[in-house]
Amino acid sequence: MSEAIKIFVVDDHELFRKGVIMVLKKMDDVEVIGEASNGKEFLNLLNSRRPNIVFIDIKMPIMNGIDATIEALSRYPELKIIALSMFGEEEYLHKMINAGAKGFLLKNSSIEEIERSIHIVNEGKNCYSDDLLGYFTNKFIDNSPKDNDLVKLTRREIEVLNLVSMGLSNTEIADKLFISKRTVDGHKANLIQKTGSKNIVDLLIYSIKNNIIKI
Repeated sequence: MSEAIKIFVVDDHELFRKGVIMVLKKMDDVEVIGEASNGKEFLNLLNSRRPNIVFIDIKMPIMNGIDATIEALSRYPELKIIALSMFGEEEYLHKMINAGAKGFLLKNSSIEEIERSIHIVNEGKNCYSDDLLGYFTNKFIDNSPKDNDLVKLTRREIEVLNLVSMGLSNTEIADKLFISKRTVDGHKANLIQKTGSKNIVDLLIYSIKNNIIKI
C-alpha cells in the first residue's frame, strides 16, 4: 500500500475546517496531520508537521492565505498548496497563482472534486474548480495580450508551455524533455517575449484564450 498523502487544513471558520477534516478522514489514502485557524498559526506548526498538501483559506485574520503561501513555499518549495475560497473572491485567484498555489477550489466543492484535486496536485499538476474555469478564461483574458496576429510557436515551445501549464518546475521540464534547465529558461523567456506577456500567468492566459493549451 502506498504512503498516505499528508494534509494540513487552514481556515479561520472552525465549523468549516472541522467539516473538511471530517471529509478528508474518510478517504483511504489521506492522513490529516494538522489544522490551524490562520496563516501565522499554520507557519508555526509547519516545521514539525511537514504536510504534502495544504488546504488554505484566503481571507483570514492575523495572516491571510496569500502571505502564508508565499512564506510556506519559501521554506519548502515542494509543498503543494490548494486555496479555498467563496464565490465572489475569484479576484484572489491571480494572487494565489503568483504566490505559488497549485490548486484553487470553491468552498462548496463536492467531495469528489476535493478528492480529485488532492491526487492531481499530489502529482505536481495544477487543479482548479470547474466553476472557476469560466472566470479564469474570461475575467483575466481582458488584461491579456491582444492577439490580432497569433504568434507562431515552435513545437518545442508548445511542449514547454504544456508542461508549464501542468505546474512542472524548470528542472522537471528539463528532465522530461531531456534538455538542460538553462534551455527551459530560454524557452520560457522566448514565450513571454513572443506573446507580449508580463509573466508566466499572463502567458498561460494568452495560451488558454488562443486554444494553445487547455486546462
